[in-house]
Amino acid sequence: TGPVSYGDRRPLENDLDNFRAAVAASQPVEAFMNAASPGVLTKFVPDAFYGDEEKYVADLADAMKEEYEAIHRAGFLLQIDCPDLASARHNQYQTLSDAAFLRIAERNVEALNHATANIPPEAMRMHICWGNYEGPHTHDVALATVFEVCMKARPQALLFEGANPRHAHEWEDLRQASIPDDKILIPGVIDSTTNFVEHPRLIAQRICRYTEIVGRERVLAATDCGF
Repeated sequence: TGPVSYGDRRPLENDLDNFRAAVAASQPVEAFMNAASPGVLTKFVPDAFYGDEEKYVADLADAMKEEYEAIHRAGFLLQIDCPDLASARHNQYQTLSDAAFLRIAERNVEALNHATANIPPEAMRMHICWGNYEGPHTHDVALATVFEVCMKARPQALLFEGANPRHAHEWEDLRQASIPDDKILIPGVIDSTTNFVEHPRLIAQRICRYTEIVGRERVLAATDCGF
């Protein structure tokens, strides 16, 4: 309803303090904190002021830069959640062609790269998803369609759904994809919407498909939808 700025930092500082205390108590190997991408905010924070999505995304990127850098300074990995690069295709931009959607995705990645310019790539991971709801997903854009754009984002690691029945086959497409040597893949190997307890051998098979593509040192196993 007005020009975008970050505003009150107290909720952010409270989250960082609480998370810092939890990490100190549990001593995990590493810890990450999520933050919304500039692009996905255009869906969940509708614009009633700018009337210009380009300008809105640019100002969102400038505002979110403050949150991204605060998470990094706190010593946590920054995970930027970017459903705008996948699920936005079949909801927010369902009337567009793939080519038009990819231009929006490119713009959103450029905004993200601007907002994270002061953070090393290895200190970040980016999560894309198709909206991990229990539905047919017959209109999901293919991973292969958006993968090249995703590889242009600064975060070193990419999280994506790789276990649910709509996207589990897409590891095959990555065998022909151009994956920079410094990128890490974090595929979902456990489906977070099924009521089956997946067999450990199935999960191992899913992990090994990706290690055969980029090597075991560049694969982290995850659940679907960035958890």
